[in-house]
Amino acid sequence: MEPSIGAAGSGWTPEALRQRVVELGPWFHDLDLGHGVRTAPDHPLGNFLEELWQQVQRYLPEDLSGSSVLDIGCNAGFYAQQLRRRGARVVGVDHDERYLAQARFAAEVNGLEIDYRRLEVYDIDSLGERFDYVLFMGVLYHLRYPLYALDKVAKLPRKRLIFQSMIRGVPGTIPIPEDAPITERAIFEHPRFPAMFFIENRYVGDPTNWWVPNEAGMEAMLRSAGLRIVDHPFLELWICEPADA
Repeated sequence: MEPSIGAAGSGWTPEALRQRVVELGPWFHDLDLGHGVRTAPDHPLGNFLEELWQQVQRYLPEDLSGSSVLDIGCNAGFYAQQLRRRGARVVGVDHDERYLAQARFAAEVNGLEIDYRRLEVYDIDSLGERFDYVLFMGVLYHLRYPLYALDKVAKLPRKRLIFQSMIRGVPGTIPIPEDAPITERAIFEHPRFPAMFFIENRYVGDPTNWWVPNEAGMEAMLRSAGLRIVDHPFLELWICEPADA
């Protein structure tokens, strides 16, 4: 692993950092830029990124030197920066140019070389390569065509996919038969039957929240996309590997 990759805030005064943070705001990722400057210190969700990272990092090598990582929906680059600090070659993609501007600025300030690209997840196969590790976190429920995207993403990891999604409905799963006659109706009424909730208008004030799966539905989608679930640390997080690995 690289012992040091840049110094936070080097070459910037605190005043210049704060001004640029304001110009690029608002921020969803709270990043440490050094000199006591953070990008979203009063985030309404608190320190949720760091808390989630504590769960995720256990499933990645401490030393990622020589490994490639793809961060889909990278936003301002919190996870991309963590992965780069472990020595990985990191590609971060997002469809929002404002988030990418934030990510490039934060990476420059922290002295981290990360390849950020503007790309829709539906076009993710245009990258033309597979990656050792893929992060696909906080994206699926924002997609109008989630399974189409998941089918593409599932083909990208060589070793492991770290997946996270909003989950609603009754938690837990039930055994699902391989087949059923057309007269079977009761199973569809079971609260743990794999399902997706469609949001026609808004949820949490966000018009990009389209589909929210229940726990059983999310696991069924992951398997149907060609992934094997190897761990499920908590309700919204799955650790997957290619089923043919």
